[in-house]
Amino acid sequence: MLNISKRTDGKKLTITVEGRLDTTSAPQLEEIVRGQIGDSETLVFDFEKLDYISSAGLRVLLAAQKIMNKQGKMVVKNVSEEVKEIFEVTGFCDILTLE
Repeated sequence: MLNISKRTDGKKLTITVEGRLDTTSAPQLEEIVRGQIGDSETLVFDFEKLDYISSAGLRVLLAAQKIMNKQGKMVVKNVSEEVKEIFEVTGFCDILTLE
């Protein structure tokens, strides 16, 4: 199961993701990102309570990063060791800004 919450603070959008981001839940996150990103200059993903991310979840992050490359910056914070390992194996550590 996936829980997603979002908070806007001026031009900063923070999306908190909790649970498993996989093939079944990635479309839900993608819909929120596409619907909420608007003219945000900063997009923050808070993955403190994210247990797992699949290739479908990685695709959503990549799409969001491409959008934010044109209009600002994107940060992924509070990444667990398990998720960080997935980022390292896939090369996403080189693409994403992790905090």
